[in-house]
Amino acid sequence: MEKDLHINARRDFMKKMAAASLSAASTSIPIASFLNSCKSAPAITSKADTVILLWMAGGMAHTETFDPKAFVPYSKGVESKRVLSTFPKIPTIVDGLHFSQGLESIGNVMDKGAIIRSYKSADLGHILHTRHQYHWHTCYEPPQSVQAPHLGAWIAKELGPVNPVIPPFIAMGQRFTVGEAEELKAFHSAGFLGSEYGPFLIPDPSTGLDSVRPPQGMSLKRFEARYKLYKELANKSKIMEGGSDYQRESLMRSMEQSYRLLNSPEAKVFDLSQEPKEVYDTYNTGRFGLGCLLAKRLAMNGGRFISVSTEYEPFLGWDTHENGHTRAAKMKELIDRPIAQLIKDLDESGHLDRTLIILASEFSRDAIMEGRPGVPVQDQVDQPDIIEDEKFYGMHRHFTDGSSILMWGGGIKKGLVYGKTADERPCSSIENPVVIDQVHQSIYHALGMDPETHYTIEGRPFYTTPDGQGKPILDLFGEPMVS
Repeated sequence: MEKDLHINARRDFMKKMAAASLSAASTSIPIASFLNSCKSAPAITSKADTVILLWMAGGMAHTETFDPKAFVPYSKGVESKRVLSTFPKIPTIVDGLHFSQGLESIGNVMDKGAIIRSYKSADLGHILHTRHQYHWHTCYEPPQSVQAPHLGAWIAKELGPVNPVIPPFIAMGQRFTVGEAEELKAFHSAGFLGSEYGPFLIPDPSTGLDSVRPPQGMSLKRFEARYKLYKELANKSKIMEGGSDYQRESLMRSMEQSYRLLNSPEAKVFDLSQEPKEVYDTYNTGRFGLGCLLAKRLAMNGGRFISVSTEYEPFLGWDTHENGHTRAAKMKELIDRPIAQLIKDLDESGHLDRTLIILASEFSRDAIMEGRPGVPVQDQVDQPDIIEDEKFYGMHRHFTDGSSILMWGGGIKKGLVYGKTADERPCSSIENPVVIDQVHQSIYHALGMDPETHYTIEGRPFYTTPDGQGKPILDLFGEPMVS
């Protein structure tokens, strides 16, 4: 039994060193051809080198966070339809911009960033978190005939690493043992782009250093022997039967990248114990806060795309199907201080200008409406007309017609408020509505990536956004809008 455990540990480590190779699952997808990307538009001047995505997994209610409406305090017998926000408004550092109580720290750094208040999630029929998360991260509606690459994988492929030793795509905070694992894995992938562009996964940032060294009890010399054997097996297709030559070569390159990191001084970037205690304590609100701390270290040392998730776990975190008010208060405590500190630290170190930071969620929430006006979908939460128990106080149902996205750095206009939602229910986007392909192309625009970038897969072009139709929101950058 003990021998089997050691063998399994070694196998698990080799998978991790292959760019935490969940993305290697894409090798099972039949791919007829893989051609060079086609580009025709003139070069775009980049405004950022690094992207940090702060992912509020589970459906963060906009009216409870960054777009507060009329505050209705809890009282037994209150009508559900009266409740728009369960927290009072608080001022931010930007004149006229208010957040909800509990987000004071983030409010104090909004002079360094912008807020989109009119994001509309897609109408995907019956609302499922992982379907909407897949759509947000890949820009494609599931299912697809080929595995769509994650936003971070496109960036890793087109721009490569900033630091050749640091993996160009690092994803932190999400475990795959907490429910809907296969659905979550589906978009944590480079898809047809190849394993070398997939995410290097760090489920727990506090043990990030363990991700870049052999398992306990295995010497470096022994690991090197295992690595050599693994390469030989991979070259002989023993571990990738059915995979294309391109995918096999990509897996080999991902292994070589990981091996370089293992033997490099840069590995210490993943060691949070090197931070002064007062800094560590400021960030340490849990795994998400420490993920922000590691994201800061990576951004300062050559990270390209870094995501930090509050983690999607069904009915926990932002997935507030009951006790919405009390749980949202706890989530604010989790995110407020570390996000603000991340912004301040990158700004003070001179890295914020070339780092684009995005805070987003798959959709919002409302006490009454499931989905959006005019598009009926099945209710998934019972909400009484009269609230007699505090567990029903808060936004429970999934709402896809309005949501907030925050951005800092990377050429984003400072203090900008873009878009608007209605002040009365339904709190839908009513001014400058934004959809996901605009969000992706705005990120690519900041990085200087050609909006026409695509690959020919199975005889058809596959663009970074569907059919290559996405346009960046140039007003976010203070540039003329695209017609």
